[in-house]
Formats: sequence, structure tokens, C-alpha cells
Amino acid sequence: MILVINTSTPGIDLVLDDKFTHIDAEKQAIDLPTAVEKFLHDNGVNWSDLTAIGVVVGPGSFTGIRIGIAYAKGLSIGLDIPIIPINAFELYLAATPNAFVAIESGRGDFFVASRDIAPCTMIIDDVERRQMACPQTVGHKPFDLKLAVDIVRKKLESDTVEPAIPMYLRPSYAEEKKE
Repeated sequence: MILVINTSTPGIDLVLDDKFTHIDAEKQAIDLPTAVEKFLHDNGVNWSDLTAIGVVVGPGSFTGIRIGIAYAKGLSIGLDIPIIPINAFELYLAATPNAFVAIESGRGDFFVASRDIAPCTMIIDDVERRQMACPQTVGHKPFDLKLAVDIVRKKLESDTVEPAIPMYLRPSYAEEKKE
């Protein structure tokens, strides 16, 4: 069974094969271990049943991404199973392959990607111009985390598995303010 963890957005999202739950959590670092344990228990799954862990590596909340990756890496090591990174663009494009993905960053610009555009940031003027090359724009609604299970399976079948590192498309506030 594949467990997928997303802490890149507010709260905690978990997927276990076709089962999904969202937990409103103000303190992801405190609530994540308990939420995962309860989710597994509620679905009759033991830790030993897990074969891989998928984790959303961004873009999103700087701290949330780090919490999810750290927890997933701890489980991966403890259970001796692989950890597979997934980014939000992969999830959006799995549902809508020809789309232009534009996710509001909260800082007046957008995280964007498409089949032909590598993940980056853009200001609204560039988004409006570049999205015209795609038949649809997505990113204004949450992605479907259940799609991550198939993405993880495909990545496990490939010869190269990327390390689970944060997908930061720009410096953090602290880095920007550093003198």
C-alpha cells in the first residue's frame, strides 16, 4: 500500500490507495504523526502493510513542505521503504495534461508550469500572456491528491527515483530579507 502525505497547503491531507482524508491542523508538526497513525488504524492498515510513501514537495508553504518531507523520510527509514517526491504540478497535469498550471503564491505572483514550461514564478501579466498557449488553466482549485498514488507507482517502476527535497521556486522570506 502507498501512503501519500501533503502538508504543502493548510492542514494535512493523506491518501492511502483510494482513501482520502483532510485534517484541519494548526500545528502540522505536532498533529501529523497522530493523524497518520489514526488514518492507518481507521482503514485497518498496519505500518508493515506500507510499501512506499509519497510526499508533496511543493510548491507551497515553506514550513509545511519541510515538515511533510522530514516526517516521510523518518517513516521511510524506519520502515525501510522508498519515499517518492511529488510536486503539485504533476498532480494538476495528471488530471489535465494540456493545461497551464498557475497557483497563486500569496506574494502577488504565481507558481506556474505546463508541459512546455518548467516550474517557475511569473507575474500576472506573464501568466495572462503565456496561458493562452494552453487550452485550459488550472491551479485555482485544489489538486486531486488521489492521483498521487498512480504517480508514485510509475516513479517506482522507473530506474531513477529522485530524492525527496523541497521544491522551492524562490527564496524564503528570511533569505530575501537577509542583508
